[in-house]
Amino acid sequence: MNWCTHTNIISSNQPLRYLFVHFNPFSIPGSAPMAKVLLFFFVFLFVLNVSTTTPLASAARLRREKLSHFQFYWHDILSGRSPTAVPVARAPPGLSSNATGFGQVTMIDDPLTLGPTINSSSVVGRAQGFYACAALDTVGLMMVMNFVFHEGRYNGSTFTVMGRNEVFKKVREMPVVGGSGAFRFARGYVEARTHWFDLNTGDAIVHYDCFVMHY
Repeated sequence: MNWCTHTNIISSNQPLRYLFVHFNPFSIPGSAPMAKVLLFFFVFLFVLNVSTTTPLASAARLRREKLSHFQFYWHDILSGRSPTAVPVARAPPGLSSNATGFGQVTMIDDPLTLGPTINSSSVVGRAQGFYACAALDTVGLMMVMNFVFHEGRYNGSTFTVMGRNEVFKKVREMPVVGGSGAFRFARGYVEARTHWFDLNTGDAIVHYDCFVMHY
């Protein structure tokens, strides 16, 4: 199963982008239209010269931002002798919102696999962090977790997901907010889809589609 694909994207030119977004020569009071056009032209040439001659701009042009697409399964195991998810805090008993689990916090070290079943050859990483029941009227999780990879070119690299997961929706989207190693300056999003869920134990297998921009 191909769990990762890549697309190269050239980084944007920030000085020129700033010029077009923030500079409007026709807003200058007391000048003729032709003078405004000429002023805009000279400012454009100045910014173009700066953006193409500074070492930082040259280095930025040589860097290519990649879009990587990852697919794997997240195994959240609360039952048995070797759980990968452990509740560490609960709301006081008797709360009216207890049906949603509001206030419960669970620490996780969940395996990430290529397929929906776990075996030693299919584990590509771990999801380490926590999720908390953060909604009064539904089962809505606040999730904070690092996807830590063990395989191939991304061995030792991580990217971080932090967002809202309303678990009974078919598709839940959460943002990628950063990373380390190969995923420094990471940004993007993930889509989570429940593959299997045991209502009695709380165990779950979730399919993750991850779209990550990085250098």
